[in-house]
Amino acid sequence: MLEILKAILFGIVEGITEWLPVSSTGHMILLDQLVKLNVSEDFYSMFQVVIQLGAILAVVIIFWKKIWPFGKKDNKAPLSKDGVGAYIKKDIFELWFHILVSCVPAAIVGVLWDDLFEELFYNPTCVALALIAFGVAFIVVETKKHGQSAKINAVCDITYTTALIIGLFQLIAAIFPGTSRSGATIVGALIIGVARSVAAEYTFYLAIPVMLGASLLKIVKFGFSFSAMEAVILLVGMVVAFAVSMFVIKFLMDYIRKHDFKVFGWYRIVLGIIVLICGFTGLI
Repeated sequence: MLEILKAILFGIVEGITEWLPVSSTGHMILLDQLVKLNVSEDFYSMFQVVIQLGAILAVVIIFWKKIWPFGKKDNKAPLSKDGVGAYIKKDIFELWFHILVSCVPAAIVGVLWDDLFEELFYNPTCVALALIAFGVAFIVVETKKHGQSAKINAVCDITYTTALIIGLFQLIAAIFPGTSRSGATIVGALIIGVARSVAAEYTFYLAIPVMLGASLLKIVKFGFSFSAMEAVILLVGMVVAFAVSMFVIKFLMDYIRKHDFKVFGWYRIVLGIIVLICGFTGLI
């Protein structure tokens, strides 16, 4: 029962931090320093990634109509007026092509050097430094962009060049935990003139193949020989992450319509400083 309660706590943290630009991986690493799951090191390495599948499902459900490329109803850009083409949504297929372009840099690096980066950078000090660095980046970018009109005000206006640039920013998060995948892509998008709401929405879509791919890679590396308790811990974490994500995604989309991302920048800086202090004093 204690391990299940811990899994619930991990699911809550994952569901909140996966979509807010504050680094879910960073928070999971820090939480592990405070609340240890009674599992093997290999299982936990897999767990902290695969738990994200619950968060992915929340995105799929909330944005289903915007990301499912098949169906005649509300088809604004059918492949053809009649026949099978009437059920194909060209605009959504183009969106997925853009998303795949954004995924390429992180996918290549992740497949080739995922274990190396995990060994080198998955520790409290690196997490703290990444939290602070991108916290400062959020504040600087938002300050410079204040009062300026965005160049890209809809997801459909994102070009392949824009998608690739956002993908390169995502690559930073793939290497350094604490950067935040959503944080890196949003900062990159803001820099090149993407509106806040569009940057956040595109980040949600981008998470689907990225997190699905990362999860499958981890499962394959771990194998499918789960004990009964391990299976329960993983399932509970995923279900809780899904439920919490449903609320957090809607909250963030409502929040950024009226506010900027500076508050998340300050949060990252304060948290990073606290982590550094705890690290130097031996508390974590």
